[in-house]
Amino acid sequence: MHKVKTHKGAKKRFKISANGKLIFKKQGMRHIATGLSRKRKRQLKETGVITGTVAANMRRIMPYA
Repeated sequence: MHKVKTHKGAKKRFKISANGKLIFKKQGMRHIATGLSRKRKRQLKETGVITGTVAANMRRIMPYA
């Protein structure tokens, strides 16, 4: 059977943690962050976790990650 290709866009944006969870960097902190509140900037620094059906779909397009 052939190897399954990894989706290159997903590979660049998502990682699998040691516990097997899909993690990603939140959007909105690239530039023009002066208009954001301190609380919002602090929350955007943290990584997000993908769960549920979306996580299952992501694992299908990233088989070797």
